[in-house]
Amino acid sequence: MKILIINGPNLNLLGTREPEIYGNISMENYLNTLISDFDQQQIDYFQSNIEGEIINRIQQDDFDALVINPGAYTHYSYAISDCLKNSSKPKIEVHISNIYKREEFRQKSVTATHTDAVLSGFGLNGYRLAIISLLNN
Repeated sequence: MKILIINGPNLNLLGTREPEIYGNISMENYLNTLISDFDQQQIDYFQSNIEGEIINRIQQDDFDALVINPGAYTHYSYAISDCLKNSSKPKIEVHISNIYKREEFRQKSVTATHTDAVLSGFGLNGYRLAIISLLNN
């Protein structure tokens, strides 16, 4: 199975950005662990701070399942939401922090409506749990 992981704005700063919320492990290091742990699968990774690039990547449709952390776009990107709606691939939204324990504006996800599940508050382990779920369904 080819699994695409997409991260939105500022998630390239994992490991240095607000480590008290997001931890101190970089996405690159964690991604290497995932690729090693799921070596029977193909895991591709894409990160962008640009909404249109995220949409273009999803529309390439060259993957079997999607794990997406839209970052700040979670709360207001109807464009990404519409793109997810038009993708028939299995997809899980992941949030490193528990968005329901954060500021009020972070507690609303406009993208989650068009995903099969949401994992929030499991730290980076949310990506692993999403992959396991996709492989079991």
